[in-house]
Amino acid sequence: MSAKIILRSLVFLIVAMSCSAIHLAAQDAPSVADAARRSREQKKDTSKPSQVLTNDTLPPNPAADSSAPAAPTAPDSAAKAENAPSSSAKKEEASSSEDEEKKEKIKALKQEIADKQQSINLLQREIALAQNSFYSNPEHDRDKAGKEKLDSMQSDLNQQQAELAELQAKLAELGPPEEPKPSEPSQP
Repeated sequence: MSAKIILRSLVFLIVAMSCSAIHLAAQDAPSVADAARRSREQKKDTSKPSQVLTNDTLPPNPAADSSAPAAPTAPDSAAKAENAPSSSAKKEEASSSEDEEKKEKIKALKQEIADKQQSINLLQREIALAQNSFYSNPEHDRDKAGKEKLDSMQSDLNQQQAELAELQAKLAELGPPEEPKPSEPSQP
């Protein structure tokens, strides 16, 4: 009987120690609400980081885009120059608008070419699947509808390839847009 009593007291002791350890751990561990409060307080304490200015983050200077300043002129000619735009400025505007139009056309053609190439690629894959299906049939010699379907798909592919060649020829005719030439500094 003494072994039973010792065993019971050991079990009771282990259970009591486990419960007290859990209770102590629960008291020492911070609650979720406390952690959330501390996190909010830390966020309030940190201010917004200051913005670092670099060449990449600065907006472009509109004055830098204009041409170099003109040489000083006489007062009469300066007044006339202010009232009437110069012919070189008109030419620059016209050439820049033509360049922009050309760039837009080239961009649209490149997109159309990419779409056409993607369409051709898809059609080539479909033809390959259809051919595999057609030729895997042991009686494909007698399947006239399957052969006509393959021929039709091949003619569609040929037509799309011809259209792609035309688009590429148009792009080659337009050529790359002319880059603005940098002005040479005047030598004194």
